Amino acid sequence: MQNFSFFASCPRGLEQVLTAELTALGALQLVPTDGGVVFAGPWSLLMKANLQSRIASRILWKLEERPYVREDDLYRLALKIDWPALFSVDNTIKVGVTAVKSPLRSTNLAALKVKDAICDRFRQAGGTRPSVDTQEPDMRIQLFLTDRMATIYLDTSGEALFKRGYRVEAVDAPLRENLAAGILALSGWQASEPLYDPMCGSGTFLIEAVLKARNIAPGSRRTFAFQYLRQHDEKAWQALRDEARNAERHDQALQISGSDVSSTALMHAQANLLAAKLDGVVSLKQLNMLDAKAPAVEGVLLTNPPYGIRLDEQDKLLAAYPEWGNVLKQRFAGWRAYFFTADPALAKAIRLKPSKKTPLFNGALECRLLEFKMIAGGNRGHD
Repeated sequence: MQNFSFFASCPRGLEQVLTAELTALGALQLVPTDGGVVFAGPWSLLMKANLQSRIASRILWKLEERPYVREDDLYRLALKIDWPALFSVDNTIKVGVTAVKSPLRSTNLAALKVKDAICDRFRQAGGTRPSVDTQEPDMRIQLFLTDRMATIYLDTSGEALFKRGYRVEAVDAPLRENLAAGILALSGWQASEPLYDPMCGSGTFLIEAVLKARNIAPGSRRTFAFQYLRQHDEKAWQALRDEARNAERHDQALQISGSDVSSTALMHAQANLLAAKLDGVVSLKQLNMLDAKAPAVEGVLLTNPPYGIRLDEQDKLLAAYPEWGNVLKQRFAGWRAYFFTADPALAKAIRLKPSKKTPLFNGALECRLLEFKMIAGGNRGHD
């Protein structure tokens, strides 16, 4: 069985949990790098990773790699690839470029050279060329440049994998679904434990927790770019989907709940749960964080609190942090609490000593996942 070389991208900071996930899916030769994981495996693994990965952003198929000096080298590299053997001239294309310490002055020119080579290869084969679609292309080609190496990938996912298909309503700056799933993995939460989000917003943590607990494949409700490829095996793909559906668990009682001070946020969360066909599975309540109470003797509290952009918002949050710490001490003894935040002031102002601080990135925004193990009398920091 032929093995191929792939790259799974992910939010920075989640490389190790993505490596563990891909290992469980059967990936080989895994190498975590900044922002993703290199791995190898058969074509069936590519389909399985797209269907099952909760943490990857995209699954890229490595086509060619070689040293380069100038833009013309990129044209020759792309021209080597038999594009008409991969997909139809009727499929639209888009070329993207990621450059790290590249000596080239223009990534736009680099993308143009690769696009020209793809079109020329199609013209050589049949006289016509594919059209470019910068918004919703069938085929995304990704050029990755370092200071001396150029690598061409074909994106087998299409739309980013965090687009599960259930989000119909969102609060401002919602957490991406795969980042939420990765944070859940980092927390070590198990389906047998109660999970509570006291500032749940549109419900991303809650929905991802149910999908994980019920073993529902995150890609089960969408299509992928690899389905356009000439070598796509529809029968094998349907078999994988059927296998995933048969592995779902719907009989397990779950203790997953959320609350938010905003009635609008809760309406959004309810709409998303309904779209995900999880209506009635999660308990929702309108509540201020300061009135939150532990729904069980022990469990996992996991939340992404609001982040103040304006100065008045920042002042309000800074005043709220120690009150949140008091709520945890007084009402959540025996729980593990996790705060995912972009505000560096939270760790100190909450007046609890974090047992762990994990650096993560929400896009370009540097954040921390703060862990507080709420043992009675054992977490008081310095006032």
